[in-house]
Amino acid sequence: METAHASAAALLGLKCTGNPVWGFLGCTISRRAGDLWLRVASTAMANAGRNQGEGIVGASVLIPDDVPRPKLHDVMDWTEDPHAYKAEVTDYIAHPVISPDRPDLAQNPGLPDEWWQSLSRAFEHLSQAEGVRTTVRSGWIDKAFPQFLGIPAPERVERVTGHGDLHWGNLTAPLAILDWERWGLVPVGYDPGLLHANSLLVPDLAARIRAEFAPVLDTPAGRIGELVALAEMLQAVARGWYPELAPLLADRAAELTGVRPPVPVQSEVSA
Repeated sequence: METAHASAAALLGLKCTGNPVWGFLGCTISRRAGDLWLRVASTAMANAGRNQGEGIVGASVLIPDDVPRPKLHDVMDWTEDPHAYKAEVTDYIAHPVISPDRPDLAQNPGLPDEWWQSLSRAFEHLSQAEGVRTTVRSGWIDKAFPQFLGIPAPERVERVTGHGDLHWGNLTAPLAILDWERWGLVPVGYDPGLLHANSLLVPDLAARIRAEFAPVLDTPAGRIGELVALAEMLQAVARGWYPELAPLLADRAAELTGVRPPVPVQSEVSA
């Protein structure tokens, strides 16, 4: 990955400085290049290329500029068997990431009212964009609800254009929203539900999210979206992630459904 990043920087004419920032399971590596940021991701050869309207390139075309995020300047894709690589050059965001080392939080970051207002506006503007990708597939929901929540899957899931990976590692203060790989048509309530799930270790922060997004989360559609987020998090628990959050995720799911989720078991089903 370091070699791939250095190659991309050379071909794009960028001089990178500072220590590399690694993403999930070492599948991405990023470094600063002046006022730009070079991120290189690796995937299997079968996933080479980009689908029109998806990912950061689709976001740069379809999402309004008033959704605060890094601007995309350039991309470069190549393959070296058995890997495919994607390089992306965006603005360098100087604002600190709220949780740089983990997606959830263990303490309240003390965000001002203006930050929450900015997040609400971003959700509103994002919802007006044309989403192409279906994020969190219906087939996965059909299997995940009984497996991880202990209830039947909903007959209908309402969708809205959303970020698809809204956690504290993808947010800065002042507000910028990072990592647009999963954006698309998400279940209504999924984005705030996922952020809420990643805030359960901090009760007052979780309460703030419930209050800010009550107009969505307190609707039948929003409740389903939050349950989708909880099911996804409980699947991660079954894979060994979020040991601290695990009982709180189960408590929240039981609060919404009246049913205690099953004990998590290993699952390889992808959302």
